[in-house]
Amino acid sequence: MKITCVKLLPLLTLLFSFASAAEETAPDNISKGKYIATAGDCVACHSIAGRASFTGGLKMSTPIGAIYSTNITPDKETGIGDYSYDDFAKALREGIAKDGRHLYPAMPYTAYAKINDEDMHALYDYMMHGVQPVHQQNIKSDIPWPLNMRWPLAIWNSVFHDDKVYAPDTTKSDAWNRGAYLVQGLGHCGTCHTPRGIAFQEKALDQQGKSYLTGGTLEGWHAPDLTGNVKSGLGGWSNEDIALFLRTGRTNTSAAFGSMTDVIEHSTQYWSQSDLNAVATYLKSIGSSASETPPAPRKDATTAALIRGDVSMPGSRLYMDNCSGCHRLDGKGYAKTFPSLAGNSAVLSDDPSSVISIVLRGGKMAVTKDAVTGLAMPDFAWRLSDQEVADLVTFVRNSWGNQAPPVKAEQVEKLRKELPEPTKPTPENRNQ
Repeated sequence: MKITCVKLLPLLTLLFSFASAAEETAPDNISKGKYIATAGDCVACHSIAGRASFTGGLKMSTPIGAIYSTNITPDKETGIGDYSYDDFAKALREGIAKDGRHLYPAMPYTAYAKINDEDMHALYDYMMHGVQPVHQQNIKSDIPWPLNMRWPLAIWNSVFHDDKVYAPDTTKSDAWNRGAYLVQGLGHCGTCHTPRGIAFQEKALDQQGKSYLTGGTLEGWHAPDLTGNVKSGLGGWSNEDIALFLRTGRTNTSAAFGSMTDVIEHSTQYWSQSDLNAVATYLKSIGSSASETPPAPRKDATTAALIRGDVSMPGSRLYMDNCSGCHRLDGKGYAKTFPSLAGNSAVLSDDPSSVISIVLRGGKMAVTKDAVTGLAMPDFAWRLSDQEVADLVTFVRNSWGNQAPPVKAEQVEKLRKELPEPTKPTPENRNQ
């Protein structure tokens, strides 16, 4: 039987299409996509305890009400199973779902827009072929009408969103560019660490903006300054400190707290060492958020006073009774075990929200493959009054050479109101 080239052409085209599809969803591409999903920390927002990963349901508070993360498993009815690659890329880069709904910018599409095509394809392959589909209905937001109308988000995007893919800076090293790509894009560090404006927009999306990574406050926690600020940023950190912190959640003097603990547990501990080093290279290249003079030598009169038993300074007795056992009389803690309070950039931040919140809520260190012991700090909301917490935090922020603004009871009261449902009595009703 004679087969002409013309008749063979459709068959060859079909075969090449199958081969291309097989190549795109090859195990190596799915494995790469899994790494990208991990780098993007998708599981942290799209999962809650007691449910399968990526099925959504995480509550996120906003100034206008709560929203809930969605099911992003490849289930065709409740997830993203019927998304084409173009649908998927549009959601991640433009914040527009397959049905045309505009996504709230709590979804960091302002950062994911920078993901390049190769990584976006790998991520799509993983989400479609490496994740188990789960039928799990999504939860509607608590935002009341008319604030829940989404058409204004199109205007928001036109004003604040840049959907351009990351463009490497040819004047910088490969490591710098890789670090910038991870920090600005997949790692979406600016989502928490950049202050937001009146429209809940990040005030800057990269290092060209003076507000980028200068710290931001969300849900009672202050994500610290990541610029070269010596007092409250990374000015005193080495490249090795940054990489170690991202891999283990701790250094010789500091430890992760708040939502950063989840980031390390679910995401950065799994990054390659070269990626961790690249992030450190990029972050250390960012200038300080403030005009600074070299810090004066630290004068430590606090330690001597505590050793003498002098607890005359407000908050000092509270420190002795509740904190000194772990953080020591000299405030230096224990390397990679209990963080130092002396010279701690989070303690010295102008915004004391995190220090107040960790006293009220307590905390737990990240559990990682390199640091398997998740040491915990107890919560003190149930035993200390607002004024006592204010005195204690002010003492810590102004001891061992620390210098930071005092804390008022009103600031503590405001953050106490944001605590989850209490499981223990508060100071005001504990004796009732």
